[in-house]
Amino acid sequence: MKHPAHPALVHFPIACWSLASCADGVALLAWPAQLHLLAAVLIAIGCGSGLLAAVAGFVELLKLPAGHPAERAANVHMSFALASGCLYAGSLFLRIEHQQFIAPDVLALLLSGAGLLVLLVTGWLGGQLVYRHGVGVAGR
Repeated sequence: MKHPAHPALVHFPIACWSLASCADGVALLAWPAQLHLLAAVLIAIGCGSGLLAAVAGFVELLKLPAGHPAERAANVHMSFALASGCLYAGSLFLRIEHQQFIAPDVLALLLSGAGLLVLLVTGWLGGQLVYRHGVGVAGR
């Protein structure tokens, strides 16, 4: 395949995790508690699709020649992406009891919030790889 899969796949975890954090935030403002359930489902979908995006991203990372100017930035991007996934996975883990979703505690909400902040940095770094270094752009 000539087109890298990573850029197409990252939209799913980004959307799911961002919406999950928003749902948690709105649920805290005395909106329906069912939004926490929606957040848990979105985090789970984000974790699954995030694994696919991570594998595709790692394949793209392996295609970079040694000493490429974007090598360090790509490794930092990957580290932040994995950290964000771990934060959301931790939040998801804290929302499960007896194989059912439960309302999140403070730690679960903090992990989700931290995951969102790290996700934002990850996206910015991914943009740097494409727009500054031309990674994945045809002809560069």
